[in-house]
Amino acid sequence: MKAAVILEGGRLPVYGDFEEPSPLDGEQRIAVSAAALSPVVKGRASGAHYSAPGTYPFIAGMDGVGRMDDGRRVYFILPRAPFGAMAERTVCAAAQCVPVPDAVDDITAAALPNPGLASWAALRERARFVPGETVLVNGATGTSGRLAVQIAKYLGAKTVIAAGRNASALESLKGLGADETVVLSEDADELDRAFKVQFARGIDVVLDLLWGKSAERILVAGVKAGEEGVPIRFVQIGHSSGAAINLPAQAIRSAAVEITGSGLGSIPLPRIVAVMAEILQAAARHRFEFATEAVPLFDVEGAWNRPTMPRVVFTTGGS
Repeated sequence: MKAAVILEGGRLPVYGDFEEPSPLDGEQRIAVSAAALSPVVKGRASGAHYSAPGTYPFIAGMDGVGRMDDGRRVYFILPRAPFGAMAERTVCAAAQCVPVPDAVDDITAAALPNPGLASWAALRERARFVPGETVLVNGATGTSGRLAVQIAKYLGAKTVIAAGRNASALESLKGLGADETVVLSEDADELDRAFKVQFARGIDVVLDLLWGKSAERILVAGVKAGEEGVPIRFVQIGHSSGAAINLPAQAIRSAAVEITGSGLGSIPLPRIVAVMAEILQAAARHRFEFATEAVPLFDVEGAWNRPTMPRVVFTTGGS
């Protein structure tokens, strides 16, 4: 069968032949129709992500959409290595497959759950979010951030604050659920003032997709607000602005700030699968706005390093 094959770490996948998968007990064989390219997929392919298979060769892709042998259309996550989602066929534990509602097309079903998981799981599983709270999304202008704004509002946030570097992109989020925006200025004093204003109004949950300088300034502002007895839940999701920050330990000990992480390692796999199912059911009732581009799987090498927006979805022609 044809697949996007990773021959060794640090190399682009190649479109070529790979052995046919045979399901083991408890698994389903799936004829794949669509599989999305995400930063996590790239990290796993390069060997840099902590969930990477670790042995080569293997097929790229951690989740996708297709039909099982009995014809049911499903979304699946984490096929059994060395098989991946970017292939004509794959195998996956039945417990890691969920039905795709008829109202959700293959491209949306393949592209939405992974970036949607970032905020949905962070809010529901890690932040103990309840409707009526205020949510700040740090890094709101990328695919995951734009979805975070929409998902926070969909789940019942009273106020959603979108923070990002691109002022025009932030402005476009006002039509998707953002009530307030903060431009991430390079001027630390200006950024401190902007976040101080927002925390003075009250922030319950911070979804951080950036880390780096902006996360530092948010935490400093949050610590100062927390000194006044307002508990703030800070959930770390991504680190595109830097892998480390400088934060005094004493500041954290003296304030009502909770810092947690959200990702594949912090949430049990059954809960991740359940969240994916919730996202797909929500997508059947509500249109989440995000850009996608369908690309034939045979063009995987040419499309692998394209920008993350729109979200590339590789298609095999099957369904």
